[in-house]
Amino acid sequence: MFFPRPVTNKRYYQFSEYLKNKFGKKVYKITLDAGFSCPNRDGTISSGGCIFCDDGGSFSRAHSASLSVEQQVQEGIHNLSTRFKAQKFMSYFQAYSNTYKPVAELKKIYDSSLCHPDIVGLSIGTRPDCVDEKKLDLIASYTDKYETWLEYGLQSMHDKTLKFINRGHNFETFLKAYEQTKQRGIKVGVHVILGLPGETKDDMLQTIKTLADLGVDGVKFHCLCILPNTKLYDMYEKGEITLLEEDEYIDIACDCLELLPSDTTIHRLGGNGLQAIKVAPKWLNKKFEILNRIDEELEKRASWQGKYFNEY
Repeated sequence: MFFPRPVTNKRYYQFSEYLKNKFGKKVYKITLDAGFSCPNRDGTISSGGCIFCDDGGSFSRAHSASLSVEQQVQEGIHNLSTRFKAQKFMSYFQAYSNTYKPVAELKKIYDSSLCHPDIVGLSIGTRPDCVDEKKLDLIASYTDKYETWLEYGLQSMHDKTLKFINRGHNFETFLKAYEQTKQRGIKVGVHVILGLPGETKDDMLQTIKTLADLGVDGVKFHCLCILPNTKLYDMYEKGEITLLEEDEYIDIACDCLELLPSDTTIHRLGGNGLQAIKVAPKWLNKKFEILNRIDEELEKRASWQGKYFNEY
């Protein structure tokens, strides 16, 4: 069967395949912690932060924060080269809001992450209310030499949901940041959480349709999960929220893929948080089984990413 999308062995367009097609080799992300904070946790916007975020700020804790950025890069390259014989790398700032410092400091941090000749890309995770013209100009200055991405944590397009999860910004803030970012030739990835409290399946699909219409470059899917020491954990313990079951997530994830353009890169489909401390849902620990089930469901539907993009 012919799938109208870039070359890939999946029924959806993996970000890893995009990078491999562009650079001729698999590109490995080096996850970095540069000691950033977040305006939604330090009291600048509101107190307490997002209800789902733990003390790690969605960070994988792959490196010790006591190491400098350069040391983290060197350690990451050594480990990935030894384990996987990796040859190409992307510096990835993940923890908290990685544009939440003055421009001069940001330049030093970003420059220090590009300290090795085999680094081909730079990816920066942040919030749409943590960028401005000068910061975006700085990030755009890397696009000539590096594969440069800004990953915005949107989670949902619905303002009622953003308010409930204490996100601290609305959808209009994201739209403004997105437009300013795309004007500078920076690729944009958007994080979306499926299963947020109060959202129906139609609500989730409306978020995806809106991102598809905007033409975002990539999407990272998360399933809502419960981590200790979060407001969401307290709500879960009181029985105030329910989580998606495995079958529900598989169904919704496939529906989302069918609505996205065929050339939108998919940065994540399964696996959230740290397995060792995750409270629920436990089925999320089965990352590769979930990915296999998504493959099977798309095959069962005789479907693929982008199948219904032109129908709405």
